[in-house]
Amino acid sequence: MEFEDVVRSRRMVRDFRTAPIAPELLDELLELAGKGPSAGNTWGTHFVVLQGAEQVAGYWDLTLPVTKRADFPWPGLLTAPVIILPCGDSAAYVDRYRQPDKARTGLGASADAWNIPYWHVDTAMATMTLLHAATNAGLGALFFGVFDHEAAVCDALGIPENVRPIGAVALGWPGENDRVSKSAKRGRPKLDDIVHRGRW
Repeated sequence: MEFEDVVRSRRMVRDFRTAPIAPELLDELLELAGKGPSAGNTWGTHFVVLQGAEQVAGYWDLTLPVTKRADFPWPGLLTAPVIILPCGDSAAYVDRYRQPDKARTGLGASADAWNIPYWHVDTAMATMTLLHAATNAGLGALFFGVFDHEAAVCDALGIPENVRPIGAVALGWPGENDRVSKSAKRGRPKLDDIVHRGRW
């Protein structure tokens, strides 16, 4: 698929078939996701991959108890064969920016010294690359928030304290019952609405 076609056709998919993703394809997508930029070549982005019915079901048991599933509007989301949690490691960035070539920035003092936390920025860029790679491979993907379940998810998956998931990505072969969300019906802004040339 041409790059422009990938970008224009990428969308959030909320209905998946249970068919597995071949491990070599999944590794290829993750390798591509790891090719994004990284401030100071820190490489503080990590992916926690939940694959197979047992691991994926464990995630949903933590975040969407069975008692709340009757009214869940996207039941096909629960059948995605893979969930990936893209995570940013703040300590890796602080440690990197303590090194001699970066020390003058002052960003090695603590995570609080960063007015923009680049561990989130770099992880978000890696996630966007993952979404594009999935589209290019014919897969569907949905980025969604972990929200108030973050502590329980991190504890259950052994994610270190200084590492935070920026969300989760459901990944799989699109199902037949996928439908556009109500939010998507709002459409996209025109170029002139989002581009400010020279100044705002």
